[in-house]
This record gives sequence, C-alpha cells and structure tokens, in this order.
Amino acid sequence: MGNILKFSDRATERVRFEALLRPHMARLFKLACRFTGNVPDAEDLVQDLLIKLYPRCVELEKLEQPAPWLARVMYRMWVDQRRRYHRSPVIFAEDLVQFAQADAAVNHVGAVSADCPAQRYEREYSRRRLQQALYDLSDDHRTVVLMHDVEGYSLNEIGDILDCAVGTVKSRLHRARACLRQCLDDGTF
Repeated sequence: MGNILKFSDRATERVRFEALLRPHMARLFKLACRFTGNVPDAEDLVQDLLIKLYPRCVELEKLEQPAPWLARVMYRMWVDQRRRYHRSPVIFAEDLVQFAQADAAVNHVGAVSADCPAQRYEREYSRRRLQQALYDLSDDHRTVVLMHDVEGYSLNEIGDILDCAVGTVKSRLHRARACLRQCLDDGTF
C-alpha cells in the first residue's frame, strides 16, 4: 500500500510542477535559443533546467514572479556550459558553424511573403546582417540586448537575472546598441 501512495504523490507532484512551469516554457525556450544560437542546444538547456528544478517544486510555488528567477537560473546554467565548453580541448566540426546559419531555424517563424524576390532578398540580407552583428558582440552585451530589446525584460529584471547593478545593465545596453548601430551603418559584419 505504501508504494501506491508514493506513486500517487509523484503524479500530483509532476502535475504541480507542470502547472507551475507551463506558462513560462515558450519564453524560456526563446531565451534559450537566443543564448545558445541554435535549437538543439536550446532544447538541451531547457531540459537541463527542468531536471534541475523538478526537485525544487516547493520553492517554485513560493515565488511571486517566477519568470525572472527562471531566466536567471537558465542564464547561469548557460554561462557554466560556455565555461566548460571553452575549457574543453575537444572541438566538434558542427561547432564551427556560424551563428547566422544556426539561428536561421529559430528566426524563421511565420515569415511574411514579399511581393517580389528583391524584397525577400533584402529582408533576408538585413536579417543576416543583424544576426552577424549580434554574434559579433561580447556575450554580456548580446545577452543584455536580447533580454531587453527582444524578450522584453525590464532593466531591473535583467539586473536581478545577471546579478549586477541596474547602472551596469544600462551601460552595457547603451554600448551594445552603439556597437550594433556602428556595425550596421558601416556595413561590416
């Protein structure tokens, strides 16, 4: 009888966990895609996050605003993965693919068909230029721009997620936008 009770407890715990995280999954996945630059790594990052958080369901229930906290945990996991990757002496051939090519699957959501091929080409060319300009930014600058301008996090939330002062976030955002503007104006990427 004890095994049956434990099994039903696990089922209710799974349902509670799923109910807590389901509203945040789309935003977390988009943010993971922005961090990692490709869909498979983003899926792995979100999966690792879920595995890490499952035993902490009680803590999740106590949070008033779980979205910034979840983004912070995922950001730290991503930073840890990047550090491990850069310390590793092994480089896989598929890791040499540029960000613009790997991110094409992420940003090809509901593209509106243009009236003529020239407009489609121009839109695709502009998108690739922007992706490459974002890729050329440092990790800190790219993260702040993506979280604020693309994902819509507030400066205070980004400061909490990145564990830095709001002034630092503002400074990084300003510098990142200036670098993007210069790169796009110069036509260099």
